[in-house]
Amino acid sequence: MYVDEVMTREMEEKFGQPEVLRLTQEIAPEEMALVRSGQKHGRAHDITLFIFRGERLALIRKPIHPPGVFRAPSGGLNPKEPFEEGAKREAWEETGLEIEIGQYLLRVQVRFVCGEEDIEWSSHVFSARAVGGELAPQDTREILAARWATLEELQGPVREAVLAPGWGLLGYRVTLTDRAVALLQKERGCAP
Repeated sequence: MYVDEVMTREMEEKFGQPEVLRLTQEIAPEEMALVRSGQKHGRAHDITLFIFRGERLALIRKPIHPPGVFRAPSGGLNPKEPFEEGAKREAWEETGLEIEIGQYLLRVQVRFVCGEEDIEWSSHVFSARAVGGELAPQDTREILAARWATLEELQGPVREAVLAPGWGLLGYRVTLTDRAVALLQKERGCAP
């Protein structure tokens, strides 16, 4: 197991107690295959990062995404990798940015369902601040492009583009993002 209770408790002590959200998300067979392909060595988690530089937020586009679809970067720990080290590594690989982790905003415990199959998954969602680097994906096999956006863009045209294909996994990302944005606005002292 990559992320255990001890590791989660340490992150809560250091970055705050997250809100916990439990979901069930229907996904298509192709999407289930995609989730299963990410389960190397029993992995069943991702770390999602809302990385800010001022008022701008770093977004990424994966090669599997339809044109125009961008979202917050996310990735998994390597076996036995410390949580914070893995989050910083993923941020750099996906965005080219060095980060400082802010608040542990949200832990989403989701059950992906496709027919009779299901997978339990956890997303650990953090705010972060870019402290170095330039927005340019380093792992260009996994990340096709990166761009800056505001929270307003994220919840407007970016959200619409993510929902347009009707994919269950992208719908999950919208649900996660909607809740994270509400928490970020509270954290940053903005009106929802």
